[in-house]
Amino acid sequence: MSHDGVGPRAVMRSVAFLTAGALAVPLLSGCGSADEAGKPLARQDIAPVGRAQVAEGGTLRWAVDTVPETFNTFQSDADATTTRVAQAVLPSMYRLDATGRPQRDSDYLESAKVVDTEPKQVVLYKLNQQAVWSDGREIGAADFAAQWRALSGKDSAYWTARNAGYERIEKIERGDNDLEVRVTFKRTYADWRSLFSPLYPKDVMGTPDAFNDGARRKLKVTAGPFVVKKVDRKNDRVRLTRNTRWWGRPAKLSEIVLTAVPRDERASALAAGKIDLAEIDPAAAQRVDGAANGTAGPLAGPGSGRTAAKALRSWALAHGSDEDTAEDEVEARTELRKQVAKWEEQQKALRDFEVRRSLEPAYTQLALNGADGLLADERVRRAVARALDRKELAKVVLKPLGLPAEPVGSHLALAGQDAYADNSGALGGQDTAEAQALLADAGWVPGGPVEKQEKAEKAAGSEGKKAGGKKSDSDDDSADGDGTYVVGEDDKGWTARRSDDGRQLAQDGKQFKQVHGGAPGAYAPKGTAAPAAAPAKALAKDGKALSLRFVLPSGPGSEPLAAVAARITRMLAKVGIGTDITKVSDESYFKDHIASGQYDLALYSWPGSAFPATDARPIYAKPVPAADGSLNVEQNYTRVGTDQVDQLFEQAVSTLDEGEKRSLIRKADSRIWAAAGSIPLYQRPQLTAVRKSVVNAGAFGFQTPVYEDMGFLKKGAKKGAKASASPSAK
Repeated sequence: MSHDGVGPRAVMRSVAFLTAGALAVPLLSGCGSADEAGKPLARQDIAPVGRAQVAEGGTLRWAVDTVPETFNTFQSDADATTTRVAQAVLPSMYRLDATGRPQRDSDYLESAKVVDTEPKQVVLYKLNQQAVWSDGREIGAADFAAQWRALSGKDSAYWTARNAGYERIEKIERGDNDLEVRVTFKRTYADWRSLFSPLYPKDVMGTPDAFNDGARRKLKVTAGPFVVKKVDRKNDRVRLTRNTRWWGRPAKLSEIVLTAVPRDERASALAAGKIDLAEIDPAAAQRVDGAANGTAGPLAGPGSGRTAAKALRSWALAHGSDEDTAEDEVEARTELRKQVAKWEEQQKALRDFEVRRSLEPAYTQLALNGADGLLADERVRRAVARALDRKELAKVVLKPLGLPAEPVGSHLALAGQDAYADNSGALGGQDTAEAQALLADAGWVPGGPVEKQEKAEKAAGSEGKKAGGKKSDSDDDSADGDGTYVVGEDDKGWTARRSDDGRQLAQDGKQFKQVHGGAPGAYAPKGTAAPAAAPAKALAKDGKALSLRFVLPSGPGSEPLAAVAARITRMLAKVGIGTDITKVSDESYFKDHIASGQYDLALYSWPGSAFPATDARPIYAKPVPAADGSLNVEQNYTRVGTDQVDQLFEQAVSTLDEGEKRSLIRKADSRIWAAAGSIPLYQRPQLTAVRKSVVNAGAFGFQTPVYEDMGFLKKGAKKGAKASASPSAK
């Protein structure tokens, strides 16, 4: 599922993030000034208006991927909907603003600052005196202490998925009064603002049983503008209603109903009036846009201006007159008429909606497995990276959607965030000659002799077996003609659409759902023609061809991944690198292939973080041998890491000097780039279909949604600018 709105740390920590390694290179100085962070590439798009223009009352029906298995964001099966609920009903000391930076939430926190550094770091929190739980009890030190004990990692009876930062706390005490909380750290912790967001009541955190089971199916005690009124698992709904004890600005909406709707059914659900807001894929966005301008969308083809009725007439003409038409063709035409009528009815209903666009606080990247095999050679990884035209890939995906087509320049932050700087120069841009020189240095010879390999060799883990004769990956991008093997689907290839000149067109599709709730891969815009390939001679070494296992998911909506992989495959072919694309089931993609290291190349996406010194460390940490002889990779699925990167992360998380921390993060990122363990490509598009009358909601970008300001526009009131960055601090 997607990471809607902000890149929530609750999702960040419970999801495997991404991997990259680092190369031992001379320390780079001058990693950039603070202004390199710049601004977010795209502003949020939420139809912002002042609260005075928002009507009182109403129900906002919001499509989500699931009704969560747990409402405890610190458990391993927490997902994006868990975070949505937590944002609306629980305290957070800090929330993200429109630039992805943490800001104090004054509804809960009057102030928070470091009051001592010697002998230990001490942070003093002063709470809002009106802040109370829904049962009337004041929020206080007991809640902070209970959460610390549960997440400190000392008691294995707590089934926690993450504890980063909490393990650095030495003690938590009441301050001079009930509104003060003193937190003393064992070791200096730069990312202390990441803690206690969200904050759960001591009723949830106080005992292992309460933590493990008490908040899985319900949240009895909350402290936000909304409360959890009902969890209807039979009908896949979570109902949130106004909190009558809320002391802040009262919520404009009477209730928010989160309804689980599959992504491929959301356009129909919008048209049927079942939902008011839904994150959608590019195909659905095209339908909504088409409804506004009178085109038929996918029935007629993008930008053609043909209506569904014209499409039907064209079909009838192509199949002859009624007298000449066979009975089965008559039935088919009758069915088509019904489908067209239904389509046109839906398109008419979709005129009440609009697509609000921004960029997700997440990026798509190409992962290179450096554990063993061909990519264990750093020179080959760097050659793969130098073969890629990241600017072209960004344009292919983002330009047709009207979004800034800029490649991501950092593994650790996104444009607009403090730590962001384009450090890709540590690796270098696209350079065919340099890529070929690296491969030659590694001993790969063009047109060298290749020993025959067993056809039945497993391609990607225990499930994958190559099927039949393979063509060159550059010859054809269709799934049934490019040598791609779909595990368990030997004769179920998807049909490629082609342009007038015979080139394959990228297919539409929804986001791929990975096992932990992440959203791997890229959105491929419909109608994008792949460029003609110009492959170099295949390379060989020691009788083996230079061919990499490119693993992709095969489930619904995975066609965009295939299209992106095909574009990358062609880029690699130009320097003599071959690829064997293997498709596996969605369920096994991460568990059996990415996490287990059964791949060479893979595409998936991960959220950005406001606290990279904390959140990114396990992703880039150097793998170490475990006691049982296995390799402990934490979340570093590329298995590439160095002591130097580990040291830079530790230094960054242990300094209270913001400028020094920023510099250290950027230096770490430079080394991660140099290692070429993972290559950031571009931020993911965020497309949200919203009823036109809904305001202060839509494509949130970085910012944590302000739930109390969402609602329906008052009659007679007018919306402001379509895209705007609204204030983050309350």
